[in-house]
Amino acid sequence: MSPTSLIGGHVSVTGGLATGGLKYMAEIGAEMIQVFVTNPRGWALNDGKPDQDAKLAESGVTAFIHVPYLVNFGSPNADTLASSVGVVRHALRRGVETGAKGVVVHTGSAVTQPRDDAMRQLREHLLPLLDEIPDGGPDLLLEPMAGQGAMLCATVQDLEPYLAALEWHPRACVCLDTCHAFAAGHDLAAPGGAAETFDALHRIAPGRLKLIHANDSKDVCGAKKDRHENIGAGHIGAEPFAEIMRHPAVAGVPICIETPGKAPKHAEDIALLKKLRDAH
Repeated sequence: MSPTSLIGGHVSVTGGLATGGLKYMAEIGAEMIQVFVTNPRGWALNDGKPDQDAKLAESGVTAFIHVPYLVNFGSPNADTLASSVGVVRHALRRGVETGAKGVVVHTGSAVTQPRDDAMRQLREHLLPLLDEIPDGGPDLLLEPMAGQGAMLCATVQDLEPYLAALEWHPRACVCLDTCHAFAAGHDLAAPGGAAETFDALHRIAPGRLKLIHANDSKDVCGAKKDRHENIGAGHIGAEPFAEIMRHPAVAGVPICIETPGKAPKHAEDIALLKKLRDAH
């Protein structure tokens, strides 16, 4: 029997990282959680509350931290680059304090500069942060994007040069978002499309998949648009998620929704994914 994937979601931490996060987790029937530890749309850092950190760490819940959306190691803007380093270093430290398994970071964009320059920058600034992660600390999970603009990594195949730029560092792992992959051109809805995508991921980065963001897509395959939809209500549909959960590369990998709506909708999405998982 292959290990079962925990199914959960990104949770609200209103009322405290542990108090609010674990309450929302129970409300939506989640088996794991993902949280923000800072404002997702800003650069401000905060230290958190030691009692909340300890409570989350001691709960034994499988948790992940998502860094703010502004982080971009490929940016030609020196301030953005410096702030990105600070935010990721902070999130990795908070990951140690809360017992998080991983810290999710978007793979970024070259914006207006040549791709080669952006990749050199990535190596120079992200590699030292990977080296700083202590034993037992969280892995850094690289999340490929939907492929719009000058994105450095969108398809599964893009992970190969991206990980190579980071010298295949053992703490550089992967978070695959189904909506992003679909938007980038991986047709998860086609017969065998999900298996093909995860076969390719396993070939390129065996053992590095540590988290899946399960999101349906409001847009068609290859649209290069990052617009999440509730499970089964978008262009991917429900059945491919069952196919994904049956794939050997996904065995035991946590699955986290980031779908629209509030608690009742999130509870529905998690219940549907559990049903698809448990039916096979």
